[in-house]
Amino acid sequence: MERTAERTGNHAVLVAAGIFLSRIFGLVRQHFISHYFGLSDPGDAFTQAFKIPNLLRNLFGEGSLSASFIPVYARLLAEKDEEEAGRVAGAVFALLALAVSVLVLIGVAATPYIIDLIAAGFTGAKRELTIRLVRILFIGAGFLVMSAWCLGILNSHRKFFLSYASPVMWNLAMIVCMVLLGRSAHRDSLAVALAWASVIGSALTFAVQLPSVLRLVKRLRIHFAYHGDHVPDVVRNFVPVFFSRGVVQISTYVDLWLASWLPTGAPTALYNASLLYLLPVSLFGMSVSDAELPAMSSALGAQAEIAGYLRQRLNRGLRQIAFFVVPSSMGFLALGGVVAAALYQTGRFSHADAQYVWGILAGASVGLVAQTLGRLYSSTYYALRDTRTPMRYAVVRVCLTSGLGYLFALPLPRWLGIDPGWGAAGLTSSAGIAGWVEFSLLRHTLNGRIGRTGLPASLVARLWGSAAVAAAAGWAVKLALGPQGPKISGAAILSAYVVVYFAATYALRVPECGAMLERALAQVSRVSRRDAR
Repeated sequence: MERTAERTGNHAVLVAAGIFLSRIFGLVRQHFISHYFGLSDPGDAFTQAFKIPNLLRNLFGEGSLSASFIPVYARLLAEKDEEEAGRVAGAVFALLALAVSVLVLIGVAATPYIIDLIAAGFTGAKRELTIRLVRILFIGAGFLVMSAWCLGILNSHRKFFLSYASPVMWNLAMIVCMVLLGRSAHRDSLAVALAWASVIGSALTFAVQLPSVLRLVKRLRIHFAYHGDHVPDVVRNFVPVFFSRGVVQISTYVDLWLASWLPTGAPTALYNASLLYLLPVSLFGMSVSDAELPAMSSALGAQAEIAGYLRQRLNRGLRQIAFFVVPSSMGFLALGGVVAAALYQTGRFSHADAQYVWGILAGASVGLVAQTLGRLYSSTYYALRDTRTPMRYAVVRVCLTSGLGYLFALPLPRWLGIDPGWGAAGLTSSAGIAGWVEFSLLRHTLNGRIGRTGLPASLVARLWGSAAVAAAAGWAVKLALGPQGPKISGAAILSAYVVVYFAATYALRVPECGAMLERALAQVSRVSRRDAR
């Protein structure tokens, strides 16, 4: 067990490294988008269009396919049944490709009706541009879904870095487009070119993973087959996850619909903020959860042994996630303006725009910890072949998010007499409240099945206390620097925040901090010895 845990820790690092590389390129992409579009009608049109075809990716890809396919495929690999594993992988590919092709065609044809449902507040030229962009982007969404099939294969074979780093190609294609055309093209024309660049990048994301997949699955057979026990098992597991993801997507698109009624710039600002607050969710929540799922799914033994094994892995993973996500939440709340200005304040994106994004980030910080820890709880259910329980709680979350989102985004700013644009912060804070409810339900039910899980209160107190001290240090540096360029001041303030947080957690004897420093020192020592030879 211990050796497996150690390998999984290394796998989580690889997942995080791949996600980090991809997200960095995503932030660079958004930096260029902010520079050339600012908070404008073409920027809002591209932002809304960019999200809508991702419905396919989110419904069929990544989380949905991982939850249904990896537990079955990884178990076959653990049992050394390569023949059946190749047959299942090929059948899932064929079924997925057929379903996605049909849905892409439907999406392209039905785009005007989708816009009426999702972005009803868009009218005139803004609506027409959004329709044109969505039709282009739907094509790329199909490639991204098939990339999720590659991810499932690679993760099951414990090859984590490539699958999470491959979206670099997607972002890079869009960055190149803006570098070449950003200065000369009209913003509407640039948005269209950017959409086609996204399609090219999506195809490249799938293509760079395919050779590795073909090497790993030696007995791969692409065919439409539904017989046997395992392919139906994947489909049965997929259906509740699909509906669970679908329910969550309803919440996402309710947010899009609400944002379309907010003042110009709100959809773009929401998207800029989402790239930031989803970064710790991806880096720390996804990295640990996705690395743990194949290992949890491969657990063999009696029911009590499996429960104890899952409980041990879950508690260790929760501690690892919390160590990084708690300071992320505090950083967005206290220093979100510094982060937004450092990344986005350029060209048409002003200091006031960065402060607006900060307000949205502050709202998102309400539920960041719950949403991130909840991913690992959901992975544990999936390892138990239970996809229905997370679906039920997702329904609760979405109902809360939709009701509170409407209240916080539209009536509440009017009742408080504040700028209607701040309804965007209401959307993120309402989602955070609903995230805590979902997390509590997931934890309560799982504790009844495998025993008590969760974070010790003493650890939670030390993490939040350290983050608060670090935030105070960041503000002290901010006041001492005075007026400076956003990138210079951001680097200094955030460096102080990180250093003080690590120092405080080390002084308070947080085990995760000590273990991280030991690994870092050991790595430095190995490099030094190698250089000496």
